[in-house]
Amino acid sequence: MASHTGHKYEFGGPLGASAIVFGLPVLLQFFAFACNDVSGCPVPSLLSPSTFTWDRFKIEAGWPDGGVWDLWSWNVTAMVLGYYLFSLVLWRVLPAQEVYGTKLVQHDRPLLYRLNAFSATLVHLGICAVGTYLQGADFIVWTYITDNYVQILTANIAIAYLLSIFCYIKSFGVNTKYPNTDLRELAAGGNTGNIIYNFFIGRELNPRVTLPFFGEIDIKTWCEMRPGLTGWILLDLAFIAKQYRTYGYVSDSIIFTTLAQSFYALDGQYMESGVLTMIDVTTDGMGFMLSFGDLVWVPFLYSTQCRYLSVYPVHLGWTGIAAATTVFALGLYIFRAANTQKNRFRRQPDHPSVAGLSYIQTKRGTKLLTAGWWGLSRHINYFGDWLQASPFSLPTGLAGYTILPAGSVAASAKVFTMLDGREVIQGDARGWGALFTYFYVAWFAILLIHREGRDDAMCLKKYGADWETYKRTVRWKILPWVY
Repeated sequence: MASHTGHKYEFGGPLGASAIVFGLPVLLQFFAFACNDVSGCPVPSLLSPSTFTWDRFKIEAGWPDGGVWDLWSWNVTAMVLGYYLFSLVLWRVLPAQEVYGTKLVQHDRPLLYRLNAFSATLVHLGICAVGTYLQGADFIVWTYITDNYVQILTANIAIAYLLSIFCYIKSFGVNTKYPNTDLRELAAGGNTGNIIYNFFIGRELNPRVTLPFFGEIDIKTWCEMRPGLTGWILLDLAFIAKQYRTYGYVSDSIIFTTLAQSFYALDGQYMESGVLTMIDVTTDGMGFMLSFGDLVWVPFLYSTQCRYLSVYPVHLGWTGIAAATTVFALGLYIFRAANTQKNRFRRQPDHPSVAGLSYIQTKRGTKLLTAGWWGLSRHINYFGDWLQASPFSLPTGLAGYTILPAGSVAASAKVFTMLDGREVIQGDARGWGALFTYFYVAWFAILLIHREGRDDAMCLKKYGADWETYKRTVRWKILPWVY
């Protein structure tokens, strides 16, 4: 269905946008209660739908006595806002690289960005390292996160909603008589005439706000690279500390998962300037999709595996660690090698590594690479990105566990005994926990497939017949000989 501006709806249009805006926060809250350290993952009542009752579920899920209102805490929200403020202070005071982004569509000029997410995260981690050295697994940051996990999740959801509302209202102040002096533009797909869809996809392309002491802040890139990615690492570390407090040791699976995920997050922050060429920054508006994705979806969904492992401490052994590391390294290699080859072809076409590669010369004057990594598929880098992310879930194995009172089962190698005496077994939950721990892998695959479709539509509009020729030359979209 065509939009007001001639662009097509994405993500299922207004209906899909409504489902995401109101459904995803509920989904993450459901994850928090249905996979827990009270009764199991999933909670036992979900394994027997025929006998399911809400009262039984509330007990097994650890549902608060005060009901929905106890999901919120003003004190916790104040602490979360303090975390955001500290992140903003680090953005302002730490040395930063100033980089110009891609040219704006309407103004044909770039915006200037201040980038120092990597060093800011190192400061966060340094402070926590000192605290852990002094207080161990009982360091207040780790205990506060795990003791108030649901309230921290709720606070971030509220912040994402409020930020989305702010950006939506602010977007109506954009002067659409381009060029304007403040370089503000509406996003190409965010002015459809449908309120809920525009709120979801984002109306303004790069909203900025000027604050005393801080100066001008680009809201989108700040949210994209800072509180969510850093928070993801902090959540993982808090779950390591929780596992130690629960069992008196730390499993190799949670260490591997945390290291792999931390590398992924820190690598993205170290290469922060790369975000300036991503579709999130160059094309999408700043709406609920990005604010919720950056501030809530990334840290709380992506840390699900470590939250699971903090209760069920899988032991991989050297063989398991080697296998997971191999998959991670292979995905990283494909992702890096493919992107490096494309960038080198664009900037140094005479370099020996790319000089002999075939390509299609487009009428726009650019060249579409049809050999090397890019002869295998149009987005072989997406496959590498998915492959390096899959070991985030693999250490959880055939996930699922049930928590029983002390002395419920005979001692065996498959029973984990908590320091408080409770026993954790897989039992009938075996395999069902994968609905939580492997959700990220499935979702990421869908995201990349959807992103490939969006990219294909934009390239068809950009290159026309040359893109059709390119697709006949490079048949596979992401995974060669499969998709």
